[in-house]
Amino acid sequence: MTLENLRNLEKIGQLKSHVTGKEEMQRLLEAARRNLADAGVEVISCETRFDSAYKAIMQLALAAMMAKGFRPDTAKPGHHMTVIQSLPQTIGLPTARMAVLDVLRRKRNLTDYSGGWVDEVSMEQCITEAKDLLRDVEAWLQEQRPDLL
Repeated sequence: MTLENLRNLEKIGQLKSHVTGKEEMQRLLEAARRNLADAGVEVISCETRFDSAYKAIMQLALAAMMAKGFRPDTAKPGHHMTVIQSLPQTIGLPTARMAVLDVLRRKRNLTDYSGGWVDEVSMEQCITEAKDLLRDVEAWLQEQRPDLL
């Protein structure tokens, strides 16, 4: 997916043009940090910890997309997939890392919609990926969009 692909997704209604500001960006980053903190609470279930880490991933990917001038149309199916798969174009995330995040997205769908369970390894991987993505999004914003920090 290239920036042109993002524009094409806008043309077909998957994405909308969006102008973000410092306040909105700060709210998303703070929410991602809170969700990561929640994911670290060891007395709750692996499923809840996974969900919190996944939510942080989505908030960070959304922040990156908004910083590039887009937002997903949440009324359309597949918006989680679109936001995650845009990361190589928004912050230059390597495709291999995006693929790992997409696997976590599919795992989240499976547990949410079929009542499946989350194992400890998947939960730990989701937390690690969310922490790494927070670091990467903040570094990208500092370099490319310091006006939003």
